[in-house]
Amino acid sequence: MSLGNWASLPPPTPAFWLERDPDTVREPDVAFFSAETSPPDERVTGYAEVAPDLVVEIVSPSDRLTAVNDKALMWLRYGVRLVWVVRPDERLVDVHRDGHPAVTLDESGALDGLDILPGFSCPVREIFGA
Repeated sequence: MSLGNWASLPPPTPAFWLERDPDTVREPDVAFFSAETSPPDERVTGYAEVAPDLVVEIVSPSDRLTAVNDKALMWLRYGVRLVWVVRPDERLVDVHRDGHPAVTLDESGALDGLDILPGFSCPVREIFGA
């Protein structure tokens, strides 16, 4: 899959090795790899062993927000550079970056791809179909 001028996504990978001995495998709702992190012609078989550049976690009605935000912090500890936690019921998105406090965007805000997806911007209201 191609994201226009930003990068290409490798074939879908169900989960990622984050650690070995003990093995730690996690599966985000959405993962994005830049072309630098995972070259488009590189095929991944099994679990990817490199952290994605961007992870999106979507809070479901059965999730506790604190648990999902803890998961976002876990992704950052393993090298993910940007995590978006989408909260559909509240129409909010929490943006997590290593070394920065989390920022919550409402429908008047916009997601920014920063240096991971340079030039990418998406109004939060468009995510929720408004």
